[in-house]
Parts: sequence; C-alpha cells; structure tokens
Amino acid sequence: MSLDVQMLTVGPIAENCFLLRREGSGRGLIVDPGDEPDRILAAVEQMGAKIEAILVTHCHFDHIGAVAPVATIIGAPVYCPRIEAPILADIMSYVPYPGIGPYESYEADETVSGGETLELAGLTIDVIFTPGHSPGHVTYSVRDEDAMFSGDVLFKGSVGRVDLPGGDGPTLMRSIRELLESHSPETGVYPGHMDVTTLGAEKATNPFLAELAR
Repeated sequence: MSLDVQMLTVGPIAENCFLLRREGSGRGLIVDPGDEPDRILAAVEQMGAKIEAILVTHCHFDHIGAVAPVATIIGAPVYCPRIEAPILADIMSYVPYPGIGPYESYEADETVSGGETLELAGLTIDVIFTPGHSPGHVTYSVRDEDAMFSGDVLFKGSVGRVDLPGGDGPTLMRSIRELLESHSPETGVYPGHMDVTTLGAEKATNPFLAELAR
C-alpha cells in the first residue's frame, strides 16, 4: 500500500482522527478532526503536507469538535454529509452530555450524499452512503489503495451503536453488507474508534457480522 496514514486518538470518547497522503506526497487530507485541534495541527505541521480537504464521515460531536479551528487555520474546505450539515452548523445543540465542549460550529463548504467521486490530494475517493449509526453517515473509500475510512459503521470486533437518534440496526447491517460485497477482503478499515482492521478479518471473526458471513 502506498498510503501514508497517521491516526490520532483524540477527545473524551477516544475518537480516531486520520491524516493521510500518498507516500512522500506534499498534499494530504484529514478525516474526522474530532477534538484537540492543537494536536491535530501539530501533526499536520510535522507531516509537512498541504491539507487539501477535511472529510467528515458523520456529525456526532466526537467526530467534528475540531473541524472549525482546524479548517479555519489551515484553510481547507470541509466535506460533510448533506443531511447532517445542520448539526455541524450548530454543534452544541446536539451535544447530549453536560461538560462536553464547548465546540465551535462550522458551515460546511461542500456536502456529500454518497455516490460522489472526489479527486483530492492526488487520490481518488469514492463516497459511499452508509447510514445506520447516523442518518447521513458516509464512508470514504480510497480507490486502488485498499483503504476505507469507515467512521462509526464498522470496528475491530464490533459495529457502530444504533441507540442514538437516527440510528437503525437493520440499516447499519445493510450498509456493512454493501461494503463487504463491494471491496476486497484485504481492504484496510480505518475506523472512528478502536484499532485499524481489515474487511476480511471482520467478516471472519466479528461476532456482529456472523449473519452476514453465512
């Protein structure tokens, strides 16, 4: 694989923010800057790549808390699921727990709904609509690189919770099935929480996917 991916686990809910680029490239992307903007910005500076875009998989607060300060400082456009853009624009109204934040809201620069192909930082990225954990959730699949940034759809040994507003279990399983059927087992899964895994490993061992493996 020729992708250079750095994972930063940030914030009170241990959310994974990713920096990615082609090996040696001076152009990169950020996926889901959830918290600790100073730490994310320091990692960007250390990487030495110009960030061309910020990609948001979904708009739960732990994935978007650092969008505004990071986007403002580095000057990169933010791509956000269309039907969840109002949440990004009014974050604190959707934070369910006291003592979290405060986070700064942000008006998305671009919106995606699934089905788009993005050409960013020398990478071709397919946007896949993967609802179930949240209504507008998308997965970003890097074409020809066997890599997807799955947000809170699929985890190592688990799947995204469906007991939050807009969550739906059968819809989530349908989204996961579509990812399994459209990508090779070697595809790396870079999730919103926990460790990196592969689609093949999850199909073989993830107890939540047992019904899909049959």
